[in-house]
This record gives sequence, structure tokens and C-alpha cells, in this order.
Amino acid sequence: MMGDLKTSWAGNRYKGMAMKTIRPGDDGTVLREAVKNFRRAKHAVALTGAGISVASGIPDFRSPGGLWSIYNPKEYCTLDAFYANPEKTWKLFSALGGPLFDKKPNIAHQTLAELEATGLLSGIVTQNIDCLHQAAGSRLVLEIHGDHFHLQCLKCGYFGEATRQDFQGPMPRCRHCGQPLKPNVVLFGEVVRALNEIQSLIASCDLLLVVGTSAKVYPAAALPTIVKQQGGRIYEFNLEPALPLISDYCFQGDLSDTMPQFGQGVMAATNF
Repeated sequence: MMGDLKTSWAGNRYKGMAMKTIRPGDDGTVLREAVKNFRRAKHAVALTGAGISVASGIPDFRSPGGLWSIYNPKEYCTLDAFYANPEKTWKLFSALGGPLFDKKPNIAHQTLAELEATGLLSGIVTQNIDCLHQAAGSRLVLEIHGDHFHLQCLKCGYFGEATRQDFQGPMPRCRHCGQPLKPNVVLFGEVVRALNEIQSLIASCDLLLVVGTSAKVYPAAALPTIVKQQGGRIYEFNLEPALPLISDYCFQGDLSDTMPQFGQGVMAATNF
């Protein structure tokens, strides 16, 4: 099971495989090689994290000034905390949920949607809860941590769409049983979502795009290792390399530059 893979990357197992770095402004030699290998893939998948949404105005929770520097996750972001004091946890939910309604997908989201539309990307596994992949036009998006645009009742099972007003006023309560509603996000202490679907998608993956994530939080952190052990390639898109032992290519720099650079290279290659 993917969720049972708790080991760290396999150290020396991949040490002999040298990662190649691609930066905006390079002469394009390595980029063309990466594009060629990408187009040879039969089942490419993307794994995305907070970094892909930074250009849309959504800061990483863990970054300086992020929400977790204001709201201690142990106090606000656990299932026990929600049960013990839902009104308190809604301070975090409101601070996060309200602004999300104004956010728009950026060029990195759009690049992945274009790759899927042309049949070159099979789907996306995301750790994000902002639904920007869907807004960009991506069809198969597996949200491992849920989303912030639906509310759920942990008592009666109610599940429905959230509105902006739900995050601007008093804590919303279930219309059926009166219990506090929780955003459809995975809190610490809850089971992550879509594991069976993710396992199925990754089982035949022969190339994984790791976009805007350090891939250190499980179970998503297991995906690059699984793909690598299957003989697949890892393409990393981050400001700094996060997976140097197993990445085949690292597109280093701002995703607003590196993702369209890669996408345009792939699209141009379709003309040959």
C-alpha cells in the first residue's frame, strides 16, 4: 500500500544517476533532451504542492508569514482541536477559506491543463486544497488533502458546497443536525483522501512531474520513490532541488518561468 511506504529515499540506490539541471536562459540542450524523454512517456502524472499556487497569491503555510506562523497547527489544525473547540479552529478556516474565492490559476496550472488536454499528462495528484487545477481546466485531479470549497458534517454526514459567506460570519452549522461544519480538508488525525485512485494512477506511471513541492510529507512523499522503483523518470520543478538523489531533471527557478518553458518546449516538439 502506498500509505505504508514510510521509508526515506533509498540513499545510495540512486546515487549513480546524475540529476541534470535546467534553468531559464540555458542554451536549451538539456531542455530538448528532457522534452524528448517526456514525449516518450506512456503514462505521465504530476504531483503538485503549495509552490504551484504561490503565483496565484496563496502563500505556503510553512513559509515565513504563512498561516502556520500565526495559527499553531497543533492548536488549530487537528481533528481533536476541531472536536474540542470548533469555534477556535474556524479562526484558521476563515483566514484561509475566504480569500481563496478570489484566487485564479496561474500559468503553471494552465501548463499542466494544456499537457493533459493534448493527451501527454494522465492526471494530477495534488496536496493543495484550492481547486485551482480544476479552474485551469484539468480534468483528473486527485486531491489528497481534500478541498476548501465544500463543507461536511462529521455527525450526520452532510456534504455540500461552501460559499464565501460561510467564511465571513459565525461558524456555520449543519442544517440537518445543528452540529458545527468542517471544511472538506484533511486535518491532522484524519485519513487522507483518494488513496485507492492515486495508487491506481501511479501504478502505471513512468514519468512523474514533481511541481512546487519538496515531497516530504507522507503519503505523497512516497510517490517519487514508487515511480523511480518502477523504472520511471522524475522531473522536478522547484526553486531549489528537493529530490537530488532521484530526480532525472530539475527545472530550477520560479515556476512562472520554468513551467511555461517546459510546456512550450513540449508543444513545439509536437510540430516535428
